Amino acid sequence: AGRPGQVALVACGAAMIGRLMGRVVGEDADGALILDVGGVGYEVKTPVGTLGRAERAGVDGVVLHVHTHVREDALELFAFGSEGERDVFRLLIGVQKIGPKIALGLLSALPPADLAAAIGAGDLARLSRVPGIGRKTAERLVLELKDKLTRARVAGAAAKGAGPDPAARLVGALVNMGYRSAEAEQSVTALGDRVRDTPASELLREALAWLTQRRGG
Repeated sequence: AGRPGQVALVACGAAMIGRLMGRVVGEDADGALILDVGGVGYEVKTPVGTLGRAERAGVDGVVLHVHTHVREDALELFAFGSEGERDVFRLLIGVQKIGPKIALGLLSALPPADLAAAIGAGDLARLSRVPGIGRKTAERLVLELKDKLTRARVAGAAAKGAGPDPAARLVGALVNMGYRSAEAEQSVTALGDRVRDTPASELLREALAWLTQRRGG
């Protein structure tokens, strides 16, 4: 029969969450973002730089594409800036011994275009540098995904990840300076479309000014 909590969890899992639109209001100790959607706070785990790539919704809202991961004792939400990136995540967790945490680490270290390139070239050294990926796991990724990652359904994610991503670079610079990823991504979101065509040094100054004002300093 199972425990009551398990039954409720399975029932919730039957209606999978696929998309959320809201405002990031916090980050927990494990790095998960809290997304306020109509007054309900959803805890979502994302690859680094997701907010910089996500579609904007209103002044400070974002649209995230969600994978609902149901286990016997937990329900977790993993969120991405595009449907294509979510597709790549789902391909990764379909590989033996690649769980959601490792898949998220892969997409944080290697955006879809870079990941596809590494797998397509059989670059085991590059794949093995990602935490949690040993040589055997890297070989399994190449064996199982070399053809799948070139299919049209993930081409959009690869194309979007190709080339320099100024928003992701700015988030990375702020995180390296000691800011939490959630507040770094919020500051980049606040800069709006200017991120695309404004010099990086100017963007960094503006982001730091926004963060200082936000912290009340």
